[in-house]
Amino acid sequence: MLATMHGALTPLIGGFLGMDLGEGFAMIMFLVFMAMILTGYNVAFSFAATGVVFAFLGDVFDVFDPSALNLLGQKWTEQLTNSTLLAVPLFVLMGAILERSGIAERLLTGLAMLMGPLPGGVAAAVVIVGTLLAAATGVVAATVIVMGLLSLPAMVKLGYDHKLATGAITASGTLAQMLPPSLVLILLAQQLGNGVGIIGLFAGALIPGLMVSGMYAAYALIVSWRNPELGPPMPKEERTLNGHVEPGTALAVSAVLGVLLFVVMLTFSPFYSVVLGAVGFVGIFLILRTGSMLAAEVLVGVVPTILLIMGVLAAIFQGIVAPSEAGAIGVLGALLLGILNWWFDKRLSADGGDHIDVKWRLTPQAAREAGTSTANITILVLTLIFASTFFSVMFRELGGNDKTSEWLQAVGGGKVGFTVVAMIAVFLLGINLEFLEITFIVVPIFVPAMVELGFTEKEFVWFAVLMALNLNIAFISPPVGFSLFYLQSVAPPEVKTADIHKGAIPFMVLQCIALLVLGIFPQITDFSYDLFVTSSV
Repeated sequence: MLATMHGALTPLIGGFLGMDLGEGFAMIMFLVFMAMILTGYNVAFSFAATGVVFAFLGDVFDVFDPSALNLLGQKWTEQLTNSTLLAVPLFVLMGAILERSGIAERLLTGLAMLMGPLPGGVAAAVVIVGTLLAAATGVVAATVIVMGLLSLPAMVKLGYDHKLATGAITASGTLAQMLPPSLVLILLAQQLGNGVGIIGLFAGALIPGLMVSGMYAAYALIVSWRNPELGPPMPKEERTLNGHVEPGTALAVSAVLGVLLFVVMLTFSPFYSVVLGAVGFVGIFLILRTGSMLAAEVLVGVVPTILLIMGVLAAIFQGIVAPSEAGAIGVLGALLLGILNWWFDKRLSADGGDHIDVKWRLTPQAAREAGTSTANITILVLTLIFASTFFSVMFRELGGNDKTSEWLQAVGGGKVGFTVVAMIAVFLLGINLEFLEITFIVVPIFVPAMVELGFTEKEFVWFAVLMALNLNIAFISPPVGFSLFYLQSVAPPEVKTADIHKGAIPFMVLQCIALLVLGIFPQITDFSYDLFVTSSV
């Protein structure tokens, strides 16, 4: 009976689809998998279930050798011993600590007041803070939700157009997929292989990510300048903070920030460290000596956060530490910033800063929440790795990799044609799937075709940056972009769902322009790569 079924299926698949029976099973397996996840089944379960079922069918129809599964143990061991993955929980934990330390609130308060006199200034401040938080957390949901809770009610109260306010939040928060140390870039490096490491992807994505962030801020300022009703300036009374920074506080805060700058600059050279540390101390002291509480809020909010991110990335790019070790440094730095934030609160409150609620924020409960969120993401990643490895082995052994590589190469247009088709596929999948699922589904399919097409290491990095930006577009695409739902879950009642969806469209256009520019001019990514990847790496 099996022989009869084999004889019936082979000409059917070969005649209509141009594939042998094994390749046909591989494609059917992929379609069944996609159908399962689009109907709501758990992704890891779908990976494993389809792998098991088609391993059985492949063995029954003699198109698959079960002994190939003996490699699974070795592959799983290789994955678990890959130091790349160790960076995942460490960078996620760094971001989780920063979220709960009160730094995000201080950042937003200070920058919004500083830029408040400008039409659209608060929206631009939201973009800047969102960019910093995105780089610090590396997780989209966390960034969008935190920014939504902190900034959206204030922007609504100021009379901001709901569409501009929500668009700025979702777009800047979604940059967590693109700005290093991004969880997306870490996993893309792990999946791409072929000599592409975390360092290369971090370096190649940094300038493109900042370019996109700059486009967001410029858009918010320009549209508000042309129509101030969209983004009205903050009234002067709301930009005034009580209190006067005393000389002792100015000296102490300047000394602390100067030391932080000194330590970070050590990653470049002792000379720069001494010079810039001294210049930074003097400059900060002179600013604080004016007694401005607003200046103090901006400095103690922005400077430590930027220095933490800069220090982590500089240590990686200079080859001082591996990315996983940099993640551990980032966790220690985040804890230190949490302590410093409490100390800044005490000093400024003592100087009359009645806007400050002095309290210790890194409570045992906050620590548990940070640990729990990190564990959840880490377990999800590991579960997907285990299950997707099984699926990938089955797909390859049935001939799926070779067939899809053949199809992708046959598209025409060489590397450009392949990239266009790949970006379309990623965008369509990104509308309904999280970036984790997309990374584990399509990258293993793309890589063989990229190798056959002769992609160089820099071209792999360029492709990954385009993919990360493409996922940004998909994540804010109405009506089902994930970032829209994240913001909707914490939006005030007066902000309608339609406003959130409509507000994303202009930022989607900006992202598409950026994608087109980066696609046509890969030199931008190459420049970023060459600038930050040093010979010592």
